[in-house]
Amino acid sequence: MERRTIEPRPGWQQTVEEQGLIYPLTRYPDDSLRPYWDESAYYVFSLAEIEALEDVVEELHRMCLAAAEHIVAADRFADLGITDPRIARVVAEAWRRRAELPSVYGRFDLRYDGTGPAKLLEYNADTPTSLVEAASPQWFWMEERFPGADQWNSLHERLVAAWRKHSALLPPGNPLYFAHSSADELGEDLMTVAYLKETAEQAGLDTDWISMEEIGWDRLSGRFVDNSLRFIRSCFKLYPWEWLTTDRFADHVLDTLDNGGGTGTTLWIEPAWKMLLSNKALLAVLWELYPGHPNLLPAHLDGPRELATTTGYVAKPLLGREGAGVTVHRPGADPVSREEPCCYQELAPLPDFDGNHVVLGAWIVEDESAGLGIRESAGLITDEYARFLPHVIL
Repeated sequence: MERRTIEPRPGWQQTVEEQGLIYPLTRYPDDSLRPYWDESAYYVFSLAEIEALEDVVEELHRMCLAAAEHIVAADRFADLGITDPRIARVVAEAWRRRAELPSVYGRFDLRYDGTGPAKLLEYNADTPTSLVEAASPQWFWMEERFPGADQWNSLHERLVAAWRKHSALLPPGNPLYFAHSSADELGEDLMTVAYLKETAEQAGLDTDWISMEEIGWDRLSGRFVDNSLRFIRSCFKLYPWEWLTTDRFADHVLDTLDNGGGTGTTLWIEPAWKMLLSNKALLAVLWELYPGHPNLLPAHLDGPRELATTTGYVAKPLLGREGAGVTVHRPGADPVSREEPCCYQELAPLPDFDGNHVVLGAWIVEDESAGLGIRESAGLITDEYARFLPHVIL
């Protein structure tokens, strides 16, 4: 693994926008615009490194599924902050009937510097973003800058194949809706959903478009409807389950949920069992089940324990996106009280490449590793100001 600098292509911004990356720039607090898509540098991997990382991702995915089974079997929903018995029943049912429910993709965030085993930082299994830049612009960048090289990137074809496979599980005669929240001001969620909709269409699915805020409730039929009052029988939503089950329509979601077997009226993708994997408590459960595993970091739910004095720790809210609420605690630092439930994970500072802190986003589609996206940040927490850099296998 190596970071190399390179001169950006002339007109790179227009190029990546045409390839689907509609926000190539990030607006900073001082109102300046700086590249989010950053092709002034790139990362190089050997084929052996990538093959090893692929194996790690698929093993971590299998371990996460085993952890989900354990949570359901041991009724540990309270550890995930799921205290509503109704929601727990829905998640457990979705898990038991997961073969009947479409589940498409997820992203593992890994700490890796090319010298030791990759370490799991977290699993974004419900609403992962940075998909478009990983699947499309970086592939075309490689073809233009390094023709004949390779890349860890089979995202597009695997997504199309996944939708084709899952088409048999979708309610017949109705389009599959794709929805995101219109509250997303950056356009990241919109872009991700638009790309997934495109892959579904390439798989032959009939699709339609709607925002979460436009989804209506028809009191007469007791169903969710679109702007034309057509029933919404299936919907991919880039909208977290913890919001879907707690906002003002939560009762309707639970009352009408098609949780496998066509027993309800609306099938949501990703399915409700993804709440088991998109929760940071998963990290502590994994450490309980696989203590000392080379690809895991020690993690606890009841406090930092020995991490406070040995390695230091990172306190992560059980739910959250883009580093929100994450705090870093060096060994021996004064304890900080956190009122919200957290996962306390060993501090493993992100690798520093020329002053840039890098995290690998390793994608999985269904049960197979499918690609890599790399983000850099100025600090130890990968936040909304992180940059995306391409990679090649040489």
